[in-house]
Amino acid sequence: MTTPAAEGERGRLDAPETDAPEAEWQRLDRRTLLATAALLCGVAGGTGLPVALGLAGSRPLGQTLAWVLAGALLLVAGGTGADYVRWRRTRYRVGPERVDLHTGLLLLKRRSLARERIRSVDLTANPLQRLLGLVKVRIGTGEHSGGDAALELDLVARAEGERLRRALLTRAAAPEDPRHDGALAALDLRWIRYAPVSFVAPALGGAAAGAVMQVSEWFGAQGEVIDWIGERFSSVAIPWMILWLVLVALAVGAVGALGLWVEMWWNYRLEREPGGTLRVTRGLLTARSVSIEERRLRGVEIVEPLGVRLFGAARVDAVATGLAQKDGDEHGDLKNLLPAAPRPLADRVAAQVLREPEPPTGAPLAAHPRAARNRRIRWALWSALTPAALLAALGLLLTPTLLYAAAGWTVVLTPLAVLLALDAYRNLAHGVGGAYLVTRSGTVRRTTVALQRSGVIGWTVKQSYFQRRAGLLTLTATTAAGSGAYEILDAGRSQGLAFAAGAVPGLLAPFLEPEETPETPEARSTEG
Repeated sequence: MTTPAAEGERGRLDAPETDAPEAEWQRLDRRTLLATAALLCGVAGGTGLPVALGLAGSRPLGQTLAWVLAGALLLVAGGTGADYVRWRRTRYRVGPERVDLHTGLLLLKRRSLARERIRSVDLTANPLQRLLGLVKVRIGTGEHSGGDAALELDLVARAEGERLRRALLTRAAAPEDPRHDGALAALDLRWIRYAPVSFVAPALGGAAAGAVMQVSEWFGAQGEVIDWIGERFSSVAIPWMILWLVLVALAVGAVGALGLWVEMWWNYRLEREPGGTLRVTRGLLTARSVSIEERRLRGVEIVEPLGVRLFGAARVDAVATGLAQKDGDEHGDLKNLLPAAPRPLADRVAAQVLREPEPPTGAPLAAHPRAARNRRIRWALWSALTPAALLAALGLLLTPTLLYAAAGWTVVLTPLAVLLALDAYRNLAHGVGGAYLVTRSGTVRRTTVALQRSGVIGWTVKQSYFQRRAGLLTLTATTAAGSGAYEILDAGRSQGLAFAAGAVPGLLAPFLEPEETPETPEARSTEG
């Protein structure tokens, strides 16, 4: 369904060219062609060398090199020529009311954005582009409508990108507030200690192990790799061998996580610029500059993955309208305001971002009924014991080995599942912190969301059969920002409804039935 806002934007995009204000048309930077040629040379070299080695045994060396070199030259010349045509056909201009872009290789595209609808101007540059002094500029409207809601200038000079960012995000200056203006956070190298305990480390370790096996298969040496590992652990029991391999993978993943953290967060800085724009700059090799207009901000989210939380750290994300998780940027998550840092610092940054004297994420929260704890324990026991029962049944039918596996599964995972269930219950909470609705949940990934009460546009009340029996319900606050919906899980029925009615007055009240108070004997005698 097309919303009125989307129809209005389409009308602006389809406006005739004569409606655009007079402004000087500009081209992309000519060094774009040099960047394209250099990139294609790298691609040609990376693919041409393996091809040359593969054909060297069946053809004369000179003929092989000639064919590979000819293919590489054709790739570089053809790709650069196509990019030259694109460069020649791409023009942009920034007028008082609109930003226009004409581009296209075979099909000419004309795009126009009203400046009043521009909400973000993000700059990105990979190492090659940084070396050439170029940046990619992405101008967004803050709408979830795919690539049609943004203009991309690929590529312009770094100075031109900064000029465009400042010009397009300039708004009427807000009153100065020394407590919350200027630099809000900057890189602290001590934060790197949280990288190895994040979920990235085991993921990178598993990816490294898979890559070794895949590359060895390409070269027909996978059997030799497996034999080499078997020889190293020939005198070790299989369970200990598996444990050692897991530890090695985790160590490799930890090193990879450290390197990834340095690449993502080097030169990190969070600042509030004049006019009410939050700007995050970061990156070692690939430099990123992400701008979030405060008018789009509806709250913050404190994210605490289990490993990071055990070390007392948390990450801060923005809850903003029109800011998807990737939002068209393949380099990372654009909503990150602060990497994993000590929790007190995360709360302080959240308060500064929201211009609050005290962090709403640190407000006192109400716990949930014990029935919510019982539900989580039942889920934990069911998830742990069902596979164990299945293994035991197969063991009785097939082999006693599965019985031992079922016993080990039960002994190890059942207590762990119960501990996680109890932790999940302790983390269930909700409350109000000033102008913000606050909800907290999760155990493997605990999140605390502070959402503007004025930004809540609806409530969804869900109650399953088992929740009705336990006197519980789940409330979902609907908003146009962030993920679009934030849940308050397994709250008491009267507790949850009273909270929703009080947190956003007038929104849920028309759908609530007033509770009948029992008539007292004194009232009956008075009426008599």
